[in-house]
Amino acid sequence: MHATILNCSLKGSESPSNSQLLADVVIEALEKRGVECTTYRIADMSVPPGVATDLGEGDDWPLVHERLLASEIVVIATPTWVGHPSSLAQRVLERMDAMISETDDAGRPVAYNRVAGVVVTGNEDGAHHVISEINGGLVDIGFTIPPQSWTYWNRGPGPGPSYSDTGEGHDWSHSTGRAMAANLVGVAAALEARPLSAPPS
Repeated sequence: MHATILNCSLKGSESPSNSQLLADVVIEALEKRGVECTTYRIADMSVPPGVATDLGEGDDWPLVHERLLASEIVVIATPTWVGHPSSLAQRVLERMDAMISETDDAGRPVAYNRVAGVVVTGNEDGAHHVISEINGGLVDIGFTIPPQSWTYWNRGPGPGPSYSDTGEGHDWSHSTGRAMAANLVGVAAALEARPLSAPPS
């Protein structure tokens, strides 16, 4: 089984990412269940705005798209900014929008029979709103959202230290992340055993 993790931090890999630190807890739990994980730091890539799979020369999204189609599990990790997912998380969903009209050999939208989850960090509250926004988009695209397929860390309310600056709340976030990994794998295995068919015409 394969998982693709999309780190939508606004910072490139030259800077630490709180979202990646929490996503790593989920990745470790997935790997313990035999899942091969690949992570993309979207800020390191050229992913121009748009709603097509391939925008031509210089567009790195087709590489991500190919990996998404080779994965049973997708995780979007994002910080919280002004109460919303990062702009890169929104861009990822917009680029994934093209998958709605893409079908496999059985006539199913290509996101069918794939599961998705969300990791959120932020030094202010708003994680449940961010999770809802991202999960809503993923469902529209065709992904299955298992129960408890998210984890988050927030310092809120109000500004304060970041995830990496304090250990407060980490135990809950980590245990929830491990539960998230277990549920992602469990539902992915169930869909593999009994996949959804193409939607009726």
